[in-house]
Amino acid sequence: MLWYYCTVSSAPAFASRHRAITLLALIAAGEAAFFLPFLLPRVFRPTVLEVFQITNLQLGTAFGVYGAVAMLAYIGGGPLADRFGPRNMLAIALLTTAAGAAVLMTVPDMPTLIALYAYWGITTIALFWAPLIKATRDWGGDAEQGVAFGLLDGGRGLMAALTASLMVWVIAALLPSDPATATLAERSAALREVIVLLMSLTAGMAMVLWLLLPGTTGNNSDRPPHLSLQGLAHVARMPTVWLQAIIILCAYVGFKAVDDFSLYANEVLGVNQVEAARLGTVSLWVRPVAAVAAGFAADRYGAGRMTVLSFTLLVAGGAVLASGVITEGVYLLFMLTVVAASLGIYALRGLYFAIMREGRVPLAFTGSAVGLVSLVGYTPDVFMGPLMGWLLDRAPGAAGHQHVFMLLTGFALTGLATAVLFQRITQRASATAAPANN
Repeated sequence: MLWYYCTVSSAPAFASRHRAITLLALIAAGEAAFFLPFLLPRVFRPTVLEVFQITNLQLGTAFGVYGAVAMLAYIGGGPLADRFGPRNMLAIALLTTAAGAAVLMTVPDMPTLIALYAYWGITTIALFWAPLIKATRDWGGDAEQGVAFGLLDGGRGLMAALTASLMVWVIAALLPSDPATATLAERSAALREVIVLLMSLTAGMAMVLWLLLPGTTGNNSDRPPHLSLQGLAHVARMPTVWLQAIIILCAYVGFKAVDDFSLYANEVLGVNQVEAARLGTVSLWVRPVAAVAAGFAADRYGAGRMTVLSFTLLVAGGAVLASGVITEGVYLLFMLTVVAASLGIYALRGLYFAIMREGRVPLAFTGSAVGLVSLVGYTPDVFMGPLMGWLLDRAPGAAGHQHVFMLLTGFALTGLATAVLFQRITQRASATAAPANN
């Protein structure tokens, strides 16, 4: 679909095959960077906990350390993205992230695991995140921000779903026909094979990106001649930037809660670890549909309006999962609720950087704006892992999962209110600017 849209569409902005290749490279890079630190434990959380002999709280602590390091990396990476092109930064980020798999394969102790996640906080953020977002915004131009970010996150979602399905197939093939009978040694060996697979894919994507991504993206005449904090100072004075940061924060809490789907299926529905991984993977397959559809709808109906609708879906899905009505064997309701919540979560991922244009952020300061909103918006990387782990360990079984989704629902309601306020402010600003343009 992406290839057809970019090469056949009659719109001049999408007439170049070169543009299609550029976005495909960004999509590949955008998901591969997070295979090892997040996709692996998201799909195989019960297996990771067992093989590494750690608790939910300990795994959450590693995620929290990653997030704490990332907070500094977001601010540093923003000005870097405004100064330098994405090709070198993204390729180096992927290669250094893949190198971390060598440590993960040793099944390290807890201090080493924490150090590894701190390292990944640098490789996947300081050199990676702001350049990815700026290159995507540049690709979308003035009129197709929703399409650009929808295709980016939808493509990333499709790649994650395909990779997750491949991971499940590999681990199922390596374990006995009845996974419940597998020994710890067999589970450990199978997990190592999956880690090798993800390491190879991540390093391979670095090579693909290096070959396909141009040395520069878009018009670079607005780049500052040297590193500067001018962009940070400018965007920090914009109220819409802070509202966008809160929207990202609330939406990202929902994204972090996706990590609980497979464990929920295992502990509440009573399915085995492989089947739980399969049920958790369903959420990943929603992502490409939701993100792409939301992106196209945003360019037609407004990114702010679609953000409000997406938070509404997330509130509904979170409330059902928190209610306790899902019990052992209730597969259909669980799946429908996961799909509804995932539609809201992944639609928001395709939208919350697309609203930057409605917030009137200058293109030249995109990297700085991304750094600032990410500093606030991705704080769930710091607190959600430990908090989820504490909630799940404090109340084992269904109660702990209900508490996780009560938390999610509260943040979703906050995000909904913030999105409504953002929409009103931007609509008022557009109405005020319209007479001046006539």
